[in-house]
Amino acid sequence: MISIARRQCLTFAGVATAAAAWPIRPLSAAELRQLTIQVGIAPGGVTDTVARMLAEGLPTDLAEVALVENRTGAGGQLVLNTLRSGAQDGSLLTLTPASQVTVYPHTYPNLLYDPLKDFSPVSLVGVIEFGLAVGPLVPAEVQTVDDFLKWCAEHPELATFGSPAAGSIPHFLGELLGRAGGVELVHVPYRGTQPAISDLIGGQIAAVSGTVGGFAPFVEQGRIRLLATSGAERSRFVSNVPTYTEQGFPDLQLVEWMGLFAPAGVAPARLERISKAVHEVLQGERARTVMASAGVEPRGSSPQVLSEWLIEDYARWKPIVETVGFQAL
Repeated sequence: MISIARRQCLTFAGVATAAAAWPIRPLSAAELRQLTIQVGIAPGGVTDTVARMLAEGLPTDLAEVALVENRTGAGGQLVLNTLRSGAQDGSLLTLTPASQVTVYPHTYPNLLYDPLKDFSPVSLVGVIEFGLAVGPLVPAEVQTVDDFLKWCAEHPELATFGSPAAGSIPHFLGELLGRAGGVELVHVPYRGTQPAISDLIGGQIAAVSGTVGGFAPFVEQGRIRLLATSGAERSRFVSNVPTYTEQGFPDLQLVEWMGLFAPAGVAPARLERISKAVHEVLQGERARTVMASAGVEPRGSSPQVLSEWLIEDYARWKPIVETVGFQAL
């Protein structure tokens, strides 16, 4: 298995290698008049925000018009089902969180798409880290993950954690933490991170496993305490917070990437042209600003590197899901 730190090096190496092979001649507008980026969530969410930033920044020699289309439903499955039957000219893309192509295949027994066969990887777009936050229900002297686990063992009736959804990566992180610490943590699923944080601040639950970006404003206000983050290194958004690995929990080194996919069968030259354009957008100041506000690290790549990440994480999540024992209804 490639470590996250190693994979980061491979990402940029892959971009450099692929860039040398990209065709010099740009695709003309006549070749692709409209490009649509689908997202599986309603307008305003992180994935939607990033997709709109990409659409605004793509060059006109790639497509005359770039649009974002929101196709919500079935926890993001609907948009990927639509992608399966999309045109093979690169005019339809989907920006999706990794969980929908790496976790869902192991939690949904009747999934209609096969991410390893039905889609063409285009480019990584960003990486999201997770964290464990506690609120006023947990005493101020609890400052580390070990402190929290000991407190939970002493107060089992209060040992709860919220997550944005059942079957989400933050849900699995919380379950794995409880198993690693030998403590039973009761999961409370929410519809999104913000409702969970509201109950955390209100003292209804002890902790929340969620995105670092979602926690950051409340940490700055002193309303919650962030005990750990899930990346290979400390998050630049909360650099004073140690990682799970630093605190002795290396198996909780889990992040979620955003990836851009096309239907299977799109010509490799077209995939590489789009990938290069995405990489150029992500290097811009607007991309850094927009993504930082959402707690997302920009991360472009070649199609080959995204394919490697997909294959590796697809395999990695199977035993995790089996360990936790979760199946979606």
